[in-house]
Amino acid sequence: MAEKYVPTEREQKFLDGVESPRYDRQIITGLTPFFTGKAPEDMAALYSEAELGELKKLKGTERDVEKRMPVKVTRHYWDLAKNSAGLRRLVKASPDETLNLQGSEDPGHQMDYSPVEGLLHKYEMGLMYVISTCSAHCRFCYREELIAQKDIERQDGTVAKKGLAQIEDIVAYVKEHNAAVEQNGGLHPETGREKLREILLSGGDPMVLPNAKIAAWFGALAEAGIESIRLGTKEMAFFPNRFDDAFLAMLDRFHETWPDVGFRLMIHFNHPDEFLLKNDDGNYRQNPNGSPMWHPDTKRAMEGVVSRGWVNVENQAPIIKGINDDPGALRIMQRALYRVGVGNHYFFCGRDIVAYKAFNVPIETAWKTLNDSQKGLSGVETHARMSITHYKGKTEVAAVTNEAIPGLAGSENGVVVFKILRNAASAPDRGKVCIVGRNPDAIWFDDYEDRVLYDEAGLFDYARVKKASLEATGTEVKP
Repeated sequence: MAEKYVPTEREQKFLDGVESPRYDRQIITGLTPFFTGKAPEDMAALYSEAELGELKKLKGTERDVEKRMPVKVTRHYWDLAKNSAGLRRLVKASPDETLNLQGSEDPGHQMDYSPVEGLLHKYEMGLMYVISTCSAHCRFCYREELIAQKDIERQDGTVAKKGLAQIEDIVAYVKEHNAAVEQNGGLHPETGREKLREILLSGGDPMVLPNAKIAAWFGALAEAGIESIRLGTKEMAFFPNRFDDAFLAMLDRFHETWPDVGFRLMIHFNHPDEFLLKNDDGNYRQNPNGSPMWHPDTKRAMEGVVSRGWVNVENQAPIIKGINDDPGALRIMQRALYRVGVGNHYFFCGRDIVAYKAFNVPIETAWKTLNDSQKGLSGVETHARMSITHYKGKTEVAAVTNEAIPGLAGSENGVVVFKILRNAASAPDRGKVCIVGRNPDAIWFDDYEDRVLYDEAGLFDYARVKKASLEATGTEVKP
């Protein structure tokens, strides 16, 4: 571990002006309040007596849903979920979750790319785990192993929970890596990587941290030479009042102090019911011009960040069974977000988390759902791509055909075309494609193993990266 981090004079001046209010999210944590009748009367309606009975039977067994993924919900989200089956599915624990516990304890083999605790340096940017919880918990969470604090087997054979990033360790790694890049003429001597320019604060949800801690990360990364900072959050859905004047003032002070450092807010709306108002008949309320009406708290929060022209806001979300596998809902969401200045970044196929078969829709169905949702949208509203995270990196589901390709055996029922979008280290395989014969039931890559037709991308010839080498210039991972 590096020596304890000491802020620079510029950082300290920035930090001294940060206000960190306390927030009352009115969170219910765990199933016990529902089992014991101690949940607030209105929120207790989230579960029926029959549902609670089934969940109680699983307590302490291998199928205990809370061991797989902790239960958590805010009052704001429950108020929205009362009128939305998809939103209730998102936060409600269900016995179905643990019917099949197949899945990876480390989805995407992320720990293969962890040079220091709490940091992933898989792509051209770094991702940090800065907290291991959120205001509420999505049952399909891609980070269920972190949120549930599960033991993970590391490459060296040791078993431990995923740790959180520490400022001193991250700053030391960034400086060491970038110094090696500069000394070697712009590329790292081992991996061929360029400068580590961008860092994503993730978790968990960084917006659960107080402003002072978020600001400490921002300042330290800016001083370390990071050119752009991302913050990934679902707080805009779970508790939009977190984006208040104190947080926005902190952002403004940060921009004034480091005007050349970019900032991207990566939000996570799964469904338009998370931010649009509904009538009693279940239809969306409309503004005078016919556009859907936003929830006032979410509208205020969104306007606060979008109105700052130096802040880029992008939405990304997986397509999950029973939540948003609906072209109509996705069409409304993409249109409504772009109208207020939010880009549509990625839609994801489900990841291979533990119990993924309870949540993932078939890959070809997810592609069709997104494709159908974008019919009737304008070109600028349809920037989102369908991505599935292979171990080699983010991979686009680029096309699904209905017709055979003449002369290509195995394509009789059509094909699926995958294309690598983001590849580890120096990205040697970016842009390469893989073509497989269709399998409408496939929910992960292994469901296509018997019908690979062409694979320059090497998706079906994958070997895990070698053990990371520890060098004086910083830990690097060779693909």
